[in-house]
Amino acid sequence: MHTEIEKDTSTDIVIVAETVADIPAREALLDRAMGPKRRKKSSEKLRRGRRPSEGLALIARSAEGTVVGTVRLWDVRLGEGGPAALLLGPLAVDQTMKSAGIGSALMHSAIAEAGRLGHRAILLVGDAPYYARFGFSAEKTGQLSMPGPYERERFLALELVAGSLDGAKGVLKAAGRKLKAERARLAA
Repeated sequence: MHTEIEKDTSTDIVIVAETVADIPAREALLDRAMGPKRRKKSSEKLRRGRRPSEGLALIARSAEGTVVGTVRLWDVRLGEGGPAALLLGPLAVDQTMKSAGIGSALMHSAIAEAGRLGHRAILLVGDAPYYARFGFSAEKTGQLSMPGPYERERFLALELVAGSLDGAKGVLKAAGRKLKAERARLAA
């Protein structure tokens, strides 16, 4: 996957799959963008000890090679034994690059790639007016909840396949690849 967006006439930004070498820059970007409390959010409880969904960790890279944006999607289950979905987040863009369209480009790329990979729905906790432009709403999250505290009106969903969230209920549960299992596989 390789998407290019033009920031302005002098700088090109590309959106590509995150690599292991990008992790320190991504973490530093998230620390700057989200602050020290980012690891205490309810969404983090679903990400802790897990790897992002296969093929759904994306970064925006400047022409100079700097990581200027990030988005990742995580495998979750809707309730106990419920259907699979994705949890998006965090989405972050370097403060010096705000309003350059990088966040929108990351969102469009993440949604398109999730659909291409066969996923059926994406959930997130975020600013409803911002995410509405990508099709997210609270319409299908009424019977779902996050583990731990969160603001109900910020719990949003996008169906990639119409009807995939019909009847979905319960607390989101972490699913997908565990970090330990992945480390053991890589060591073998």
